Amino acid sequence: MNELSGTRKWDEVDETDVLITGATPVGLALALDLERRGVRCLVLEPGDGSVVTPEVSPIGPRTMELFRRWGVADKIRGAEFPGARPRDIAWVTQVGGHEIHRFERFTHDTHTPEPEQICPADWLLPVLQTAVGAHPSGPILYHHQLDGFTQDAEGVTARVANLGTVRARYLVGTTGPCSPIRSACGIPMTSRFGPKFLRNIVFRAPGLAAGLAARGHRPALTYFLLRPCGLRFPLQAMDGEGTFKLIVGSEVGAIDAATLVRDAIAFDTPTEVLSDEQSTVPHVVVERYRDGRVFLLGDAAHTLSSPGGFGRNIGIADAADLAWKLAAVQAGWAGPALLDSYDAERRPVALEGLEAAGIAMRGRGPDSVSAKLRDDTEEGVLARTELGLQLAESVAHWDVDAPEVHFGHGYRSSLVVGDEVKMTAPWRPSSDPGFRAAHAWLRPGVSTLDIFGDGFVLLCFAWHERLADVERAFEQRGVPLQVLTCTDEQIAELYRQPFVLVRPDDHVAWRGSEPPADPLLLADRVRGAC
Repeated sequence: MNELSGTRKWDEVDETDVLITGATPVGLALALDLERRGVRCLVLEPGDGSVVTPEVSPIGPRTMELFRRWGVADKIRGAEFPGARPRDIAWVTQVGGHEIHRFERFTHDTHTPEPEQICPADWLLPVLQTAVGAHPSGPILYHHQLDGFTQDAEGVTARVANLGTVRARYLVGTTGPCSPIRSACGIPMTSRFGPKFLRNIVFRAPGLAAGLAARGHRPALTYFLLRPCGLRFPLQAMDGEGTFKLIVGSEVGAIDAATLVRDAIAFDTPTEVLSDEQSTVPHVVVERYRDGRVFLLGDAAHTLSSPGGFGRNIGIADAADLAWKLAAVQAGWAGPALLDSYDAERRPVALEGLEAAGIAMRGRGPDSVSAKLRDDTEEGVLARTELGLQLAESVAHWDVDAPEVHFGHGYRSSLVVGDEVKMTAPWRPSSDPGFRAAHAWLRPGVSTLDIFGDGFVLLCFAWHERLADVERAFEQRGVPLQVLTCTDEQIAELYRQPFVLVRPDDHVAWRGSEPPADPLLLADRVRGAC
């Protein structure tokens, strides 16, 4: 077993436990979890930490649960748009034009203590940056870039611009499908379907909200502008003060941004184009997440299109999976297979997410719409009515109204003990092995999820004389374990089995009708020793 180094001070930045490249939300999430577990890290960020291209995508409830654990959930909710802007999604001919379908976002609040949150990236990142901290009080080094690295049996030697050589036990890359770390490791990536070419037009329309109100239109957070031939362009509010982003595809050709913005709004109102940038969204997942002492997570491991915020949410869960395993190595109780399980558990989730993103993109609107959709005629009314019914019955809002997308990922690795349980549709909270343990309120303000996170927790809904044997076995292996008793009958019914072992990342490692017959074997399985 490896032991991570851990005695040097922050003013000696030439040695650390984990070197992270990229102060992205995913990289900072990893830093938050590592620091919470006592693992030193250093975060290299080539830029100054500002967001170049703002975006607004939902922070899923599972991500908010992790932010709750890391102490930043309330701060993120405090960065919400001012006022009471609805989070709705509306399918329209134009903003302020004919509304065809509206979806009022469901928050999954029966399944989680932390419903989803809308927080722009340029507001989210400062919250995470402050929580992690910049050097010298924290591990973030701005204006520092990895120039290259080598690895050996004991660690990684990294060359860092403006700093020199940094020695780390592990290196983690979090940035971009063109990650130089991925390339240096020779890890191939597989494209699951073709890249999407987009134009991101950010514009100001300070009078848009007042114009909508004057016409009796309820605002939405996101509009899908339906056009002939099935084209649908999302338009999102970027703040509460009249800044918006219009995303269009390559189909519009050379049409100038100002024209596209004017066409998106059904009435005259002053607009100003702030930026018009082109981007390519590949749909890729790398072939493996680990190469020796180097790990990939976030965009360096998978790049998914934006619907539903899948990529960021999956990346932050990547961080939660990897962090406790690196901490176990530091503490000395990890088995040789523990770090390998990161790839085995998280890569299938990215592949599922890629398929989910594809469903979301295909479900944003129909393949074709009537050319009369905007017309104030009987044919136009009929076309809009038929399309509204079609959208209501379709998967148009599947990615934001399906808890299985956020909670339904079950791990199938050597660390999970028990018969394979396949996800059912619709998803239901439970204690199925490999899945995230169900949320329930133990008392006002305290969720079952709040008692997990530090080490393993054996949640007991009954007493058994062999519980002491389990405690001794885990202690013998050095694996942190709390044995907690719950007398709530409703929670017991939800968890289905009287004994449920939950990992530090909230996923169920094992469950049974009685304590395990061989507690040492169970301890070895869940720590990756067999």
